[in-house]
Amino acid sequence: MKILVPVDGSKYSRAAIDFIASRTTLAGASPEVQLLNVQLQVPVRAARLIGKAAVTDYYEDESKKALKGALSALKRAGLAASADYAIGHPAEAIARHADESEADLIAMGSHGHGALASLLFGSVTLGVLGRTKKPLLLLRGDGPAPGDSLQVGIAVDGSGYGVAAASYVLKHLPLFGAQPKFTLIHAVPEFAGSTMPDMAGIALPAYSAEEIKAMQQQAFDKAVEPVRALFDKAAIAIDAVRLAGPAGDEIAAFAKKRKLDLLVMGSHGYGAVKAAVLGSVAQRVAAHCATPLLLIREA
Repeated sequence: MKILVPVDGSKYSRAAIDFIASRTTLAGASPEVQLLNVQLQVPVRAARLIGKAAVTDYYEDESKKALKGALSALKRAGLAASADYAIGHPAEAIARHADESEADLIAMGSHGHGALASLLFGSVTLGVLGRTKKPLLLLRGDGPAPGDSLQVGIAVDGSGYGVAAASYVLKHLPLFGAQPKFTLIHAVPEFAGSTMPDMAGIALPAYSAEEIKAMQQQAFDKAVEPVRALFDKAAIAIDAVRLAGPAGDEIAAFAKKRKLDLLVMGSHGYGAVKAAVLGSVAQRVAAHCATPLLLIREA
């Protein structure tokens, strides 16, 4: 497994390092961990004044400072890592490096700013999301890293993104520990608010309680069964939980209540121009809980 970890020396990038360093089972699988520090380009006029050699020395010295702690933390965890630096726009450099190195995962710390869609994550994170389709693990907050075996929620919606998320998990099981616990999560529509007028024009419930229950179960089975089948084929036990209501809000509440270590979601994104580079459900989840998110960008 190839893992790219952007490092800038901040506590946010340290959150990503701590997470990777806590993966005891992953270390035993000998992953290829690549650290990348991105240096902003020295202004052209300043570069001309101090000379090319001095500028190069500056880039190398600054990148070594930023990378030193990360390399040491991974070494203590038994993980070998390579380190490199790039010059330019951080998001562009990270996305380009991930694509060129054919990384299986980008692991990033992201501070976030609040509940507004365009401010859920820092600008670099948004830029990376808009520039690459590589799976992206977003770690927020500065709490302690989890233990080796994780409690993992996999959000499915009946689309190919849920199947893609499950397939990624099964392909990279060491990332989740020796004895992870997986739960499929699907939020069904409530249906209860649906009404129809009677002959007098009075709104009446469109469905009975029994009909609503049957429709919800049908929707749940349709979304969950293709993903459950993948885990059954791999002989891995998995639970499934049916929620009801707005998907983003319900999934976020469930992740907090169950204290999930990680939430895996498929996300189509919209592109680099718009601030809302996440799907609407992923936006709502990110706005309402700080659970680490693993976003699978391609179905």
